[in-house]
Amino acid sequence: QVQLVESGGGLVQAGGSLSLSCVASGRTFSGYAMGWFRQAPGKEREFVSTISWNSGITSLADSVKGRFTISRDNAKNTVYLRMNSLKPEDTAVYYCAAKRGGTYSRRIGDYDYWGQGTQVTVSS
Repeated sequence: QVQLVESGGGLVQAGGSLSLSCVASGRTFSGYAMGWFRQAPGKEREFVSTISWNSGITSLADSVKGRFTISRDNAKNTVYLRMNSLKPEDTAVYYCAAKRGGTYSRRIGDYDYWGQGTQVTVSS
């Protein structure tokens, strides 16, 4: 079992930045690929970014490329999402997820554990 706790969400003006963190506990963190997903009101949950167990491979959704960066620190059991140049359409609850096996994935169904989410609101 893996427990995931996100933090760092909040209210920011368009063009601003936020950094999200997700701390994992319960299992060997380095054995998992990690992902960030988001869900806006009335919309389905969507992929944002993913990173392989050793940070060797990362992937970003087209909508956030050039603005968001994913990283992880296995010594701290933490994955990060740095969000720059935020837009109102980035407003959503952001979820951290862990996938057994270490290889990254963009698919929601591939992830085994989920955090409770952190709200990000971008005002125009």
